[in-house]
This record gives sequence, C-alpha cells and structure tokens, in this order.
Amino acid sequence: MNINQAFAILEKSGDARAARIITTKYPKISWARTIYYAHLLKRGMPVAKIIHSKWFYGLEFYTNKHTLDPRPDTETLVEAVIKDCDTNEKRSILDMGTGTGCIICALCKNIPDTFGVAIDKSKSALRVAKRNIKKLQLDKQIKAKHANFATFKSDEKFNIIVSNPPYIKYGDAHVNIGAQFDPRIALYAKNNGLYAYEQIAKNAKRLLKSDGKIYLEIGVGQSNQIIKIFKFYGWNFERVEPDLSGINRVLVFSL
Repeated sequence: MNINQAFAILEKSGDARAARIITTKYPKISWARTIYYAHLLKRGMPVAKIIHSKWFYGLEFYTNKHTLDPRPDTETLVEAVIKDCDTNEKRSILDMGTGTGCIICALCKNIPDTFGVAIDKSKSALRVAKRNIKKLQLDKQIKAKHANFATFKSDEKFNIIVSNPPYIKYGDAHVNIGAQFDPRIALYAKNNGLYAYEQIAKNAKRLLKSDGKIYLEIGVGQSNQIIKIFKFYGWNFERVEPDLSGINRVLVFSL
C-alpha cells in the first residue's frame, strides 16, 4: 500500500490531520496496520494514543493508555512557572501526579540549574515518566518516585510545587469521547472533582519552602472553589492565569 492510499483510508476514518500525523510517523505503513489504525480512529481514539507520541512545549513525549496525553492547556502551567523564574538561582521542583512527566521535564529543560522530583501513585504511569525523563536526558536532574499526594515524604523542601491533578467530577457529561482512552485515575476525582485539591492543600505545606509557590492546573469554573479550599488550609492566593482561550486554567498560591 502506498502512502496516498493509506492517507485516504485514514482520512475517511478520522480526518485529514489524523491521517497526516499517522502517515508522517509511519511513511511505510502496511495495509494491515492502516486498517487497524482506521478502526481505532473510528472508535474515537486520539492520534497520540495510536502513535504513542505527543509534543508538549517543544518536546516529544511517549504516551500510552496509562497516562493522559500532554495537552496544550497544560502549557499555561509551565509558562506560569517560567515567568516567575527570571533569576539564575538554583531551584527544586516537586511535580505531584506527574503522568508522562511532561510538566517537570519542560520546566527542567527551560529553567537553568533546576532539579526535581516527580511522583505518581500509578506505577504504570511512573514507568512512562521514567522513560521520558531518560529519553530527554534529564535522569540526573529528575527523580521519579512512587507516592501519592497525601503520603509523600521528603527530607528536603521545594522551591516550587506543580500539579495537574484529576479534577473532573464523576458523571460529568461534558467529557469528550477521547477521554475513554485515558486512565480514569488521572481524570476523575471525588467531591465534585475537588478531592485532589483538598489533599494537596492539606499536605503540601510541609513540602514547600517558606518563600516557595505552588502552581495548579484547574478545570473550567473551579477557581473560586479551589481558592476557598486553599485559603481554609492557610495558603495565600497569588494570582490566576488564563489559557489561550481566556479560561482560568492555573492558580498560584504561596505560604
């Protein structure tokens, strides 16, 4: 099968963009693989899950069924941190719920003299993060550890904490079809999607230096509720950062 035939089949099953990405990734794609990928596209599987690759902040990340695919909205979180790091002082970063590792990898690649710790309670997701950390030659800067928000312990405190936790409430009808291929543990949370923020607000203070900041990605319409949670646990609200669509996407707090 030539590339034009494969493109036509994939375009019919998905769209031109999906067909272009797949045929660029696999220019010598076989007939059997083309038909299989076409079947996955018809089911609504995101292209990143098919080719196991997604670009984020100028870096290519491996992704699979055990992790969320890196999303453009999350680049707002990375930008917010980088904006505050305009000096050359050494910094330490904790990434809570790292998934693919895209956030902490992007930060360590773009902020000089930075090291970090990436934690996730999913061992399968952590294997993906470790793979990406090694691939990007960051294994001397980033340590990946199996832990959750509530129980992680560290002898040293961090300058920066970042997290894109699960924030979708169970039963939310607005979740798109592609989310069925993402791990539920990374998407959904109890208490109307607020449970992870409650755990972070309660437990992260002991992990942050006195002059440090925490940066959180949030869901649509959650900012007021999350600010209230963090203020209850003694945090100071610093600012909100909108994404490219103008939606409040990142909250910043300090001690």
